[in-house]
Amino acid sequence: MFSQTMLLGSFGLTIVALVIQIIFLLKKTSKLDPITKYLVLLTGLLLLTNILYRSIVIHSIAITNMYETLVFFAGFIACITSWYAFNKKMISKKYIIFGGTLLTTLLIMLSSSPLCPSDIKPPIPALQSIWLVLHVSFTIVGESFFAVAFVTALMQLCTKDTNKMKEYDRITYTTVAIGYPIFTIGALIFGMIWAEHAWGSWWSWDPKETWALITWLVYTLYLHLRLGRKHTSKLMPALVVIGFFVAMFTFFGVNYLMSGLHSYR
Repeated sequence: MFSQTMLLGSFGLTIVALVIQIIFLLKKTSKLDPITKYLVLLTGLLLLTNILYRSIVIHSIAITNMYETLVFFAGFIACITSWYAFNKKMISKKYIIFGGTLLTTLLIMLSSSPLCPSDIKPPIPALQSIWLVLHVSFTIVGESFFAVAFVTALMQLCTKDTNKMKEYDRITYTTVAIGYPIFTIGALIFGMIWAEHAWGSWWSWDPKETWALITWLVYTLYLHLRLGRKHTSKLMPALVVIGFFVAMFTFFGVNYLMSGLHSYR
C-alpha cells in the first residue's frame, strides 16, 4: 500500500510539472519556470525511495520484475532530467526537461498497468543473484542516459537554430558517451556472467540477448561516426533515435512478443 502511495504521489508530481511546463512552452518564452525542476527532482527521489522501501521489505534488491524496473527506470530518468534543469549554463533546456518529464510520466503509467503486477514479494530462486541485480541496474542506468539523449536527438532533428543544434548535439553525445559504457557493462558483461551462472552458458542467442546486442551495435555505430561528423549531420541524431527505439523494444517488446530464457516478468 505504501509503495503504491509513493507511485501515485510521483505520478501526481509529474502531471503538475507537465501542466506548468506546457503553459510556459505555449508562452513561447525562453524563460524556464522556477518550479518544475524541484518537482522532477522530488519525483526521481520518491521513485528511487520506493525501490529502497520494497528492497527493505523483501530483504533483497527490488529490481527483478517489470514493475520494479519501470519504477527504477522512471526514477533515474527524472534524476538525470532534474540535473539538466539545475544546470545554469544551458541555453535551451526547457524542451529537454519537458521530454524527460514526459518519459518519466509514461513509464510510471506503464508500471501501473495490469501487465506489471506490483505485489511486494521476494524474487523466485532463479532470480536471486547479485549478478542479475548488477545486470539489470547497470542496464537501466545506461538506458536512462540513452532516454535523455533520445529527447535531445529529437530536438536536434527539429531545430534549425545553429546554436541550439550545437548544444543538443553536445548533450546527445555526452549522454550517450556516459550511458554507453554503463550499458555495455550491465547488458553485455554482467548479463553474460549471470547467464553462465543461471543457465550454464555465456551466450545462447536468446531474443533478449540478441536485441541487446543490436542496441549496443547501433550506439557503437553512432559513437564511431560521431567522431568524424559535424553537428549539422542529421544521421547522428537519427541513429540515437533508432537506438532508443531498439532499446525499448528489447526492454518491452521481447518480453511480451517473443519467448525465451528472459521470460520473467
